Amino acid sequence: MRLILFGTMILVSFSFMACGGSGGNSAPPPPPSTNNQWTWVGGANSVDQAGTYGTLGTPSASNVPGARLGAISWKDRSGNFWLFGGTSQGDLQNDLWKYSAGEWTWMSGSNAGNQAGSYGTLGAPDPNNVPGARTQGVSWIDGSGNLWLFGGYGYDSTGSYGLLNDFWEYSAGQWTWMGGSNLWGQAGTYGTQGTPAPDNVPGARGNAVTWTDAAGSLWLMGGSGNGATSEGYLNDLWKYSAGEWTWIGGATGGDPPATYGSRGVPAPGNIPGGRYGAVGWLDASGNVWLFGGYGWDATNTSGFLNDLWRYSGGEWAWMSGSELVNQPGSYGTEGVASASNVPGARDYGAVWTDASGNLWLFGGEYLDGATDHLFNDLWKYSAGEWTWVNGASTFDQRGRYGTQGESSSTNVPGARELSGRWIDASGNLWLFGGGGYDSNGNPGRLNDLWRYKP
Repeated sequence: MRLILFGTMILVSFSFMACGGSGGNSAPPPPPSTNNQWTWVGGANSVDQAGTYGTLGTPSASNVPGARLGAISWKDRSGNFWLFGGTSQGDLQNDLWKYSAGEWTWMSGSNAGNQAGSYGTLGAPDPNNVPGARTQGVSWIDGSGNLWLFGGYGYDSTGSYGLLNDFWEYSAGQWTWMGGSNLWGQAGTYGTQGTPAPDNVPGARGNAVTWTDAAGSLWLMGGSGNGATSEGYLNDLWKYSAGEWTWIGGATGGDPPATYGSRGVPAPGNIPGGRYGAVGWLDASGNVWLFGGYGWDATNTSGFLNDLWRYSGGEWAWMSGSELVNQPGSYGTEGVASASNVPGARDYGAVWTDASGNLWLFGGEYLDGATDHLFNDLWKYSAGEWTWVNGASTFDQRGRYGTQGESSSTNVPGARELSGRWIDASGNLWLFGGGGYDSNGNPGRLNDLWRYKP
């Protein structure tokens, strides 16, 4: 569909040019289309750059977060982009940044690494509160545009490092510790399945999947961490609403296998296997979709996944991809949707959902034996089919930056994982940093900022 629409735009422009030319007074040709092109907006085109913090609370064109991976990113109701924490310069960070009107502002947290959390009093906002430095936590945006943050790998209230299950809200410029523990390594308290309770709480974990439903409830699934009975790759499904957690489904311990059932057929016994580093999104009809990650397949073998699942009406359906780990992608023809297309198995990709509820997926990681590989392919999932939109079908590509601020059909971010990402009011996709390859093909942490115009 996208290719047809793009083609229609070109035909319309051509007809206008042909009709406009008479008597030597033809209109000038329109500027080249920037659709389906990347623009390098800011940051460095080389790895492992330090941040420029400036003055706390003061925006500046020279400010920029340091190169990092595993940061938490979100967009507020005013369209500003926010970035928290991640791994930078070999340390974990708890710095909070806002990107607005083309400038970065350091908003809170420290400009030094590995900071302990300052929790304050449970449920009470305070300007001195701030989560400890961390990476690979998860977040939501509620109906009021406030940020909610959960867990990750990081530092607790004592400055000790480990997996966290602390639950935070950021609203009106202040952090509030809302639940979970201020100490690392906590097991989950599941209670009775389907029944909310004030004592229920997911166990400590990183790299889970989250979404917010139409009613404003927060949902959490899986990750790598602690169940109630054991550690491992998780597939537990949780809902947070009206101040309480509800265990909805999945196992209470680590490393549960998958039950795929029949492709495309929902069933109460179907369940994705325990996994971390998957991507998830909510479509326009309120259905939840889950893709890939690292975890357990139908044969109870662990590895990289490319299975696609839909959760609707309380049941899971396996929709596409393989029920076996470590499968290659089927790219088809660039720009052309096909029922046989599917991205290769991966974790740690960047994901966006557009206004129509379509998924956009960029990059991620795949381990081939002892060799770590990264993708820079861009995919769209719409109307039940995948389209390979942009980027390479091979691993470990260097970035092609072009001229900063100018879009080009040859521009493309280097292969990477664990990036920050946003989508703006115009439907443009924004990508920040991660771990990957710079303009010279050097691997490391990145702080480049990119925009893609679909």
